[in-house]
Amino acid sequence: MSIASELKLIAPATIPEVRPEDCLATLITEACLRENIPWNSQSVVVIAQKIVSKAEGAIVDLRTLQPSVRAESYAREHDKDARLVELVLRQSRRIVRMERGLIISETRHGFVCANAGVDRSNVPGEHFATVLPEDPDASARAVQKGLLERTGLDIAVVITDTFGRAWRVGLVNVAIGVAGFQPVENLQGQTDREGRPLNATSPAIADEIAAAAGLLMAKNAGRPVVIVEGLSLRVSEATATQLVRSPEDDLFR
Repeated sequence: MSIASELKLIAPATIPEVRPEDCLATLITEACLRENIPWNSQSVVVIAQKIVSKAEGAIVDLRTLQPSVRAESYAREHDKDARLVELVLRQSRRIVRMERGLIISETRHGFVCANAGVDRSNVPGEHFATVLPEDPDASARAVQKGLLERTGLDIAVVITDTFGRAWRVGLVNVAIGVAGFQPVENLQGQTDREGRPLNATSPAIADEIAAAAGLLMAKNAGRPVVIVEGLSLRVSEATATQLVRSPEDDLFR
């Protein structure tokens, strides 16, 4: 990736409430057309996971779940909805920590996050929750293909979710799906400004883009898409799985 001296972030204001089977590429391009937001070959479209899950029908009716003994016990102890706890357990590949009313787990994708990505915010109806897309990288590629068909441009796509961070307070948007660019840059072998070799420098470009877009993606803003302009990304078919640290390199597992 070449170094940018200026970035522009635009959050379309007229994307409607997303429903199952909606085409996100259509909704995004129509909103940009209404708002006179131009496209170029270096545009990056950043999309909140919530609308991807809604469009793909990754919505669960909690009334259909029968909580396990474990879910019932934990919910009773911490004044939680047992059905929601059960859904989190079902979406988890591994429970990292489960105490003080919090559940930190590893999802089937390999993401370590709160509640396995299960979320009830901005989901119509009191009995419904969204789960993460089955394959966020495939979701990103599908949107990228739709944007290519509608704009004629091979536009990069990032799908984000909001994660907490160990040893840090607060939440930050991170990339859980990417299409069209290299999500992690390897600067090993290059030098810093003093000529010293860089031995272990790997900027998480996709996460940096996600975090920047998150500044315009407040949950109550109703703006789940951000167009980022000014980046020159390295074209690649790599996926967001590159952002997940492997177990053998994880010092805390």
